[in-house]
Amino acid sequence: MARQRKKLGEILVGWGILDEQAVTEALQYGMEHGKRIGEAIVEMELAEEDDVVKALAAQHGWEYIDMDKQPVNRDVLDLIPSKLIEDLTVLPLAEEGEKLKIIITDPLDLETLDLLKFRLNRDIVPALASVTKVKRFIEKFVNPDGDMLSQTMASIDQDAPTEGGKDGEKGGEDEGGDAPIVKLVNLIITEACHGRASDIHIEPMADRVRVRYRIDGVCHVRDDIPKHMQASVTTRFKIMAGIDIAEKRIPQDGRIKLKVGGGQIDFRVSALPAYHGESIVLRILRPESAQVGIQALGFSESDNARFDAIIKRPNGIFLVTGPTGSGKTTTLYSALQALNKPNTKIITAEDPVEYNFSGMNQCQVREEIGLSFSRILRAMLRQAPNIILVGEIRDREVGDVAIQAALTGHLVFSTLHTNDAPSAITRLIDMGIKPFLVASSIQAIMAQRLIRVICSECKVEDTNPNKRWLKMLGFKEDELQGKTIWKGAGCPRCGGSGYRGRKGIFEMVIMNSALRDLAFQRAPSGKLRVAARAAGMRTLVEDGRDKILAGVTTPEDLLRITQAEGIVADD
Repeated sequence: MARQRKKLGEILVGWGILDEQAVTEALQYGMEHGKRIGEAIVEMELAEEDDVVKALAAQHGWEYIDMDKQPVNRDVLDLIPSKLIEDLTVLPLAEEGEKLKIIITDPLDLETLDLLKFRLNRDIVPALASVTKVKRFIEKFVNPDGDMLSQTMASIDQDAPTEGGKDGEKGGEDEGGDAPIVKLVNLIITEACHGRASDIHIEPMADRVRVRYRIDGVCHVRDDIPKHMQASVTTRFKIMAGIDIAEKRIPQDGRIKLKVGGGQIDFRVSALPAYHGESIVLRILRPESAQVGIQALGFSESDNARFDAIIKRPNGIFLVTGPTGSGKTTTLYSALQALNKPNTKIITAEDPVEYNFSGMNQCQVREEIGLSFSRILRAMLRQAPNIILVGEIRDREVGDVAIQAALTGHLVFSTLHTNDAPSAITRLIDMGIKPFLVASSIQAIMAQRLIRVICSECKVEDTNPNKRWLKMLGFKEDELQGKTIWKGAGCPRCGGSGYRGRKGIFEMVIMNSALRDLAFQRAPSGKLRVAARAAGMRTLVEDGRDKILAGVTTPEDLLRITQAEGIVADD
């Protein structure tokens, strides 16, 4: 009688890596997310990937290969065609007589084993290694042209001294385009731009410098720079941004203008002193991203009609609310672009001016010389504008001037940091602005978030959507009858994420007599929300639900961004 194979969870518990409770949680997570227990353990960070792979190897009686301690001999790579190595994520290890020893990453993928036997016409001896390490090796050595960044980093690492210091800093200060550090920094910037990243994060840690790209609002780890290269890389970024390289104790800001892929791109650079060194963040400012047009923002037909009517009013305040990175600036710029006509004067006060538009008078806030929002606003009113954009209402002084501008015949656009639209009214009153001024000047308030759009190349039907997620979003059984829930399977075009691009979800409050009365009475945001709902306001979640049914996004992503609304996604 065959001996029964031990379960993966039992092995990890036996090794003292997990306890029974952790295994139960991983099983539950796997059931709800359609993951195997090993994948669930790694995603939940209950154990290291190497420990899970080692346990899988023990479970199947295979050899475990730690590629950090047992490097693959590059001389044997020719034993398997490179196309097969890349397509199947496998690596040849050694010849053992008539047999070929091959590293694979999934012991249950019998189809790959059969395919290898057929294509190579040899018996296969499988070994197991971490998929992350196998992919990294393939990128570096099997397809070196496919990952110039890692190749450049590896070459610098080989030539550099083992410890950082003065020698490491020379490369960073060399302005020559062929200097290795210059080449590395340029590659990081170019790759991020081509990969649709909105930010580049250079984050020093105790033993390495982590490079991350923010794509579609989510951070992805790209690679780790060796610690001894930290000073050189940081110095190079600061030189490019015009930041003082000798000052490392205080935060500094700068800008880079660079030609990437035939187009000029601006980068807003921030250097922040941290425990392990200066953290550098580059915000990638693409002019086309702020000129998407109102139609591309993601409005439903009804919201689009209301938005179009509001921005054409002659006076009053239109507020857009939401957290940092929710697309408020893009929405306001799209509105200004639609209104930017030769017979209309538009003035903006921004901190900082991120995008430059012809036909608009854009003013940069500079607090260090006393050029504040309120001072620019007062000067604006003497310039006889039709439309004013205030980057953000931060305090009572700015709010008072903006309201006075609205009451004296100007159309004012601005942003505010609140979780929903009705809360903006109470927030302004809490700042100290008189309730009757708030009630009489505000025309409309719109809250927004950005959801990721399912990749069109790998979009497939989700045949088993998570029922708990759907219930948390308020879907009822009859609503889903005959409806299809979609998801992204993951493909090279979307980098395996299943998403490509983002669109907005919105909730819009148009002020009416009932809401003005409540604002005048200093009513709490709860009462304002009830009145807004009665007046026809659709919530962020309701707008997101429509986009799920339309196949734009997934329940998982809507839950991710609407947690602030009292909905908590299942971990």
